[in-house]
Amino acid sequence: MVGAENVLVDDDLQQRACSYWDPSPLRAKALVRPRTTNEVSGVMRICHDHGQSVVTHGGLTGCVDGVVVTPEQVVISLERMTTIEEIDPVGRTMTVEAGAVLEVVQDAAEAEGLYFPMDLGARGSCTIGGNIATNAGGINVIRYGMMRELVLGLEAVLADGTIIASMNRMLKNNAGYDLKHLFIGSEGTLGIVTRAVLRLQEAPASHNSALVALESFDKVAGLLKFLERRLAGHLSAYEVMWGDYFYAVTEPGYHRAPMERDYPFYVVLEANGADADADAEQFLLILEEAVEQELVVDAVIPKSKAERDALWSIREEFEAITEKQPTFLYDVSLPIRDMDAYICEVKERLAKQWPEGTCHVLGHIGDGNLHLFVNPGFGDASLHADSDREVYAPLVARQGSVSAEHGIGLEKKGWLDTSRTAAELALMRQLKKSLDPKNLLNPGMVFDL
Repeated sequence: MVGAENVLVDDDLQQRACSYWDPSPLRAKALVRPRTTNEVSGVMRICHDHGQSVVTHGGLTGCVDGVVVTPEQVVISLERMTTIEEIDPVGRTMTVEAGAVLEVVQDAAEAEGLYFPMDLGARGSCTIGGNIATNAGGINVIRYGMMRELVLGLEAVLADGTIIASMNRMLKNNAGYDLKHLFIGSEGTLGIVTRAVLRLQEAPASHNSALVALESFDKVAGLLKFLERRLAGHLSAYEVMWGDYFYAVTEPGYHRAPMERDYPFYVVLEANGADADADAEQFLLILEEAVEQELVVDAVIPKSKAERDALWSIREEFEAITEKQPTFLYDVSLPIRDMDAYICEVKERLAKQWPEGTCHVLGHIGDGNLHLFVNPGFGDASLHADSDREVYAPLVARQGSVSAEHGIGLEKKGWLDTSRTAAELALMRQLKKSLDPKNLLNPGMVFDL
């Protein structure tokens, strides 16, 4: 159906890594590389007829073991479905295949004077289909929303090969159920997303960034409110780094520190606007006002794109932390007012558990999202469950979520019921059984049937 060269087995298969995070050889029954939605449909019909379970692969940059494959499973990779089919500059939409890489989509929009605001550190590898399947977040959620807000329509293939073409191009369409939402954030368990209609924005004329230092979390929250009010909706990113994170990633041999390294908190912030000169002047005045109000104690404003990129790399490139193994990455959300107490409690619990360990923290904050890097200081991956307990247990009383933007996959299944009610989980299982009664699509991901 797809050509012999597009069905990889044995040695050809094992030349591939399991994921970005796991370089070990990929082991599966086969890896299939369809070129069209019809071919995906045909492959799924064959798998459905034979009761063959399938795991979908995109850019393999996910963080929750959502692409783990057993030797008995077939992989469907969308790596050949990368076409940008159409850009409508008037309607501000882009129609793409699911294998298109996020950065390529961003660049294609920019070439048309438009802007696709989804952005995250893995932009050069992650795919649109994966972004949709996980309802990706990233650094611009505070202004533009998560992937769910950026998808107008999509096409998906169900477990039996049925094609659901819901390629809506309008902002308003209340003709019955909006079926795209079944697949956005479903982590490939309800269908395989093959194409999508993305919502674009007019390209901003200005990008004003700064790195600021603050003395307390109260100042972090206060500055966020101040900027959102004074920038009148132009604030697009507000990335907070706890002092220990900033100190670690600016150690000699890693990023150059653009200011003193011993402040309790740092924020990389960015505002987009329509008037480059006026926006830059206003941005500077607002930062000066923040200093006068003692919200900020130090600030650096980049004077070039290279300097801006250097500031953002401090936030996005954290090899100084992750190269020390084992390191366990967490992605949680909770109300902003509870964040400081939550992190203090987690660090206290971890210090009692592993006195020689570390816990580095950063977060998007404005959308309630924190990331933690926990290193026990010894041992191996067998300590992951102990680390999970110390990080997730304090979320329960604060009604937080064990996953803000990465999904559940296999890694967080055991904690899903702390973030969803029994009735919600029952409805999720009912949906899964309705759309995939043989449990063929990413079986075991998110929850067990």
